[in-house]
Amino acid sequence: MNLILFEAEEASRLLPPADPRAAHILEVLRRQPGDRFDAGLINGPRGKGTLVAIRPEGLELAFVWETVVAPLDPIILIVGMPRPQSARRILREASALGVGALHFVQTEKTEASYAQSPLWTTGEWRRHLVAGTEQAFATLLPEVTFGRTLADLMAAPDLPATRLALDVYEAPEGLAAAAVGSPVALALGPERGWSAADRDQLRRHGFRLVHLGSRVLRTETACVAAVALLKAKLELF
Repeated sequence: MNLILFEAEEASRLLPPADPRAAHILEVLRRQPGDRFDAGLINGPRGKGTLVAIRPEGLELAFVWETVVAPLDPIILIVGMPRPQSARRILREASALGVGALHFVQTEKTEASYAQSPLWTTGEWRRHLVAGTEQAFATLLPEVTFGRTLADLMAAPDLPATRLALDVYEAPEGLAAAAVGSPVALALGPERGWSAADRDQLRRHGFRLVHLGSRVLRTETACVAAVALLKAKLELF
């Protein structure tokens, strides 16, 4: 962890000994009472935490909040629901890169059982968001939705005017050469790609098909590469 994040209500409580953050403070950072460490409130400011005391029932911490963090990037990712292990990587990397929203959708080629994974049914997905955000020394978490169909999301009234969809098979132009405005929605198909019906639906709703070259990439690799390109084109780096 480059930054240890806390929910607002946790800041005034003892941190239980079994909490991984307690182990990180004591065993990785090797903090002793009186020592400070970098901390942040989820969706709030950054600052410094102080280890006040080590008690049998948990760590007593104190905080001083100092920094108002920059907003998330105006990039919305729409991802055909991938297998859970890929979704975990996407959640971590996309949050580390600072995307504004992540929408995991059911498409024609999506494996229906993926949506029943404990990743989604137990709330585990949020832990991966927090891990990516801590890695980035940031505090703001992207919006995340899952379970809707691609058609349902296409009907949402708040999608931005700039709409792109990655497709290695039928896209006429590369993402690197495409004109991009801000904010931007970027759609990526599931691991088996878009169906013909998916492509028709995307085109009907104003999405331009673009590619990342001739190589077929894993979904999580395509996400990172595409977001990096978009951030460069929007001068967000």
